[in-house]
Amino acid sequence: MEIFPVIDLSKLNGEERKPTMEVINDACENWGFFELVNHGISHDLLDAVERLTKEHYRKCMEQRFKEMVASKGLEAVQSEIDDLDWESTFYLRHLPESNLVEIPDLEEDYRKAMKEFALELEKLAEQLLDLLCENLGLEKGYLKKAFCGSKGLTFGTKVSNYPPCPKPDLIKGLRAHTDAGGIILLFQDDKVSGLQLLKDGQWIDVPPMKHSIVINLGDQLEVITNGKYKSVLHRVLAQTDGTRMSIASFYNPGSDAVICPAPELVEKEEKESQVYPKFVFEDYMKLYAGLKFQAKEPRFEAMKAVESTINMGPIATA
Repeated sequence: MEIFPVIDLSKLNGEERKPTMEVINDACENWGFFELVNHGISHDLLDAVERLTKEHYRKCMEQRFKEMVASKGLEAVQSEIDDLDWESTFYLRHLPESNLVEIPDLEEDYRKAMKEFALELEKLAEQLLDLLCENLGLEKGYLKKAFCGSKGLTFGTKVSNYPPCPKPDLIKGLRAHTDAGGIILLFQDDKVSGLQLLKDGQWIDVPPMKHSIVINLGDQLEVITNGKYKSVLHRVLAQTDGTRMSIASFYNPGSDAVICPAPELVEKEEKESQVYPKFVFEDYMKLYAGLKFQAKEPRFEAMKAVESTINMGPIATA
């Protein structure tokens, strides 16, 4: 059994930098996922975010979820449900403009903690993108520039809770999918498991670890790296015991960012028939909205078809 890649970011500062960068590169090429420890975000902040998230779920969301389950008769299902996820969620937007003050039911200390947490994650995402640039042989800052449309990139958080499920064999916590965006930073429950990724035809658990941040790559990084790095299918299994907390933050391109393979990563003989398409991120997201739980390859092919009918000009990187 292969060991899930866990990366100690503090090792980048010493003589172990080179082997650590190699582990990051291998994780991006062969897993699409890795887990970070010693990532620089304070444990006190992580503990506060976890405590406040779980309190908010109990106070404001648990009863609503139970009412939804009852209204749909989900506790008595006899066959597999393939159009619903066993999760309770809400969304926060951080960039280009925050909507934190608009979310109802959030207590002030929770808002403050999530604002601070988002700032820390944003810094971490930018650090990681530059590490990826270094491994790929791209100039520092290339990936961030590629993500920036005219209004800057987008950054938001999906806060999820996965309550105990009476029929985990029939209802997924979250159905299998790849993420549409750029780089995803996940702070997950360290006691209740459930997240899995597909590798070499096998579902592999993403291990719950206290104070770690799980990283996975989205479809846009697959396109920009021309397939050198890949987004991978992942899912959440519902559990019979315990409520699993999941706080996934998505560091994504801006809506009008033009996404295409980095010229340095396209082989000369491929230039005429580029493997991945060139498109506007918002157009990809419109397509993804209806096809999230289907294979990514037809999405890329669909964007290729669109690309052939329009001339978008050079990539906007400013």
